[in-house]
Amino acid sequence: MPRTKKENARIRQMTKEKIRTAAMEFFIKRGYHATSISEIAKHAGISKGLLYNYYKGKEQLLAAMVEIRIGELVEVMETAKGIEKPNEQLKHIVEGAIENVFQRPEIFRFYLHLQTQPEADQELIKYSNLLIEENARQFEFQCEIFEKLNVKEPRKRSLYFSSMLQGTMLMISTYPEQFPKEEIKKQILSEFCDSTV
Repeated sequence: MPRTKKENARIRQMTKEKIRTAAMEFFIKRGYHATSISEIAKHAGISKGLLYNYYKGKEQLLAAMVEIRIGELVEVMETAKGIEKPNEQLKHIVEGAIENVFQRPEIFRFYLHLQTQPEADQELIKYSNLLIEENARQFEFQCEIFEKLNVKEPRKRSLYFSSMLQGTMLMISTYPEQFPKEEIKKQILSEFCDSTV
């Protein structure tokens, strides 16, 4: 019995996810430039030809991965925008960010590394810039939250908040098993969400 359009779409989506997962594993272990399409296809359990059916090459694959990552970041912010109280918006951002990194520390490290590419790397710098631009948009939204909280110097407070959260995320991604996640999360929430200093 032939497959339905819905079943074909589901299989297509699953195959694309397998390809992206395989690519991420290699990009993390060996780096983007040292990874070949053949290795990704083999690790995903598909032929190189089938991989090219989904992605024209390694750069298009990376572009899709970055687009998905940006979509995840946007989703957190959009959900936060739908929350009425500003301190609850901050709480949502903190909890979402910390849990995301804790569940997938190596993926956070990969995107952090991608954000810090040298400008001379013409292939990767555009994806680095896309991530940086999205972070800048998120920062502006955080500034609005701190303005609503009527804090003194909301931009500086937002910068401090971002620095604290990013530092925490980096520590979790580096030492996921040893990091006292819940205690530090509670401290951040206490400092930024329970008061308007």
